[in-house]
Amino acid sequence: MTPDIIKVKALADFMLEAEFADGEIRRFDVRPLLDYPAFSALREGSLFMAAKVENGTVAWTDEIDLSPDTLYLRGEVVQRNWGAEAVASK
Repeated sequence: MTPDIIKVKALADFMLEAEFADGEIRRFDVRPLLDYPAFSALREGSLFMAAKVENGTVAWTDEIDLSPDTLYLRGEVVQRNWGAEAVASK
């Protein structure tokens, strides 16, 4: 089971950095999703930058969200948690 997202930061160029309940931090490029009608409103930079965590997912509005599965499975590992200490990936 994919851990919940506990913290999210919207970055430049439509990138998200999400911290998961297991301590991992992953970076996800949202640009490929912007061509889909469900995500096209995020092209408005101020809306994209308003990303927040709601119930373990990343959400922008009541209608626009991303599951933790998508971010965890497709995101690039920035920091991995091995045991008691987190180790930055290279």
